[in-house]
Amino acid sequence: MHGHESSAANKAGTDPTLAEVKREPAELNARARALRLLLDVGVPFVVGGAYAYAHHTGIHRDTKDLDLFLRKADADRAIALFEANGWRTERNTHGWLHKAFWGECLVDLIFSAGNSIAQVDDAWVGHGVEGEVLGQRCLISPAEEILWSKAFVLERERFDGTELNHLIRAAGPRMDWERILQRFERYWEVLLGHLMFFRFAYPSEREHVPAWVMWDLLGRGFDSVRGGNWSGKLCRGRLLSQPGYRVDVEECGYEDGLTWDEQERARATSAPKRPLGEH
Repeated sequence: MHGHESSAANKAGTDPTLAEVKREPAELNARARALRLLLDVGVPFVVGGAYAYAHHTGIHRDTKDLDLFLRKADADRAIALFEANGWRTERNTHGWLHKAFWGECLVDLIFSAGNSIAQVDDAWVGHGVEGEVLGQRCLISPAEEILWSKAFVLERERFDGTELNHLIRAAGPRMDWERILQRFERYWEVLLGHLMFFRFAYPSEREHVPAWVMWDLLGRGFDSVRGGNWSGKLCRGRLLSQPGYRVDVEECGYEDGLTWDEQERARATSAPKRPLGEH
């Protein structure tokens, strides 16, 4: 679509029916049945995607699928359960999710982000918030983990910054910002970038992000300016958009920051860390 949005195809708003107007009852019923299937046997999960966005912000939109976030072992249990109940499935799609199909209904069982940074862990599920989705009482993704995972979606064809701004506007005062800082840890520049966009979009709501968070991140920014360039020729852009920065790695002589980061995280796993959420 070029220019201004001229149709309701991508419309979002505070009317809950916007999430259902393009979906047949059979598809919505299948989504609800998928939730009941996991709830009945006690497979731990949290609902993400458009339903979590609506829960935290009050803004509803159409979604072509139901996104569920699970730890890898629970995702494997869940996909086996769907298979046993007649759903068509695809395992380890792109290496970070399973898919289950029932007619027009698609359920994504997500256990990691595409760049492997935001992996679903105990804290993600443990901090889930109670809510209702499709008539089912279940846990919904915490606002903090939504911020963490969506912050790295900076593709040419998909940018989640607008959703993050709405999320901070609605839930910022209630967020656990210490946990958010721990989540971003080595990626603090990404968080600072999004928070500056939020301050631009909502100058009258800047206090939704605590001042101490901004001073902390801005202090790191000043330190990085004083520190100058890193040694070596590295492009970390592929953590934000794998296809968008491929040319830098394949043709411009940069070391692949995606591979470099995976190696750095692997080395860091042996170091003792404070549990997330523990102050």
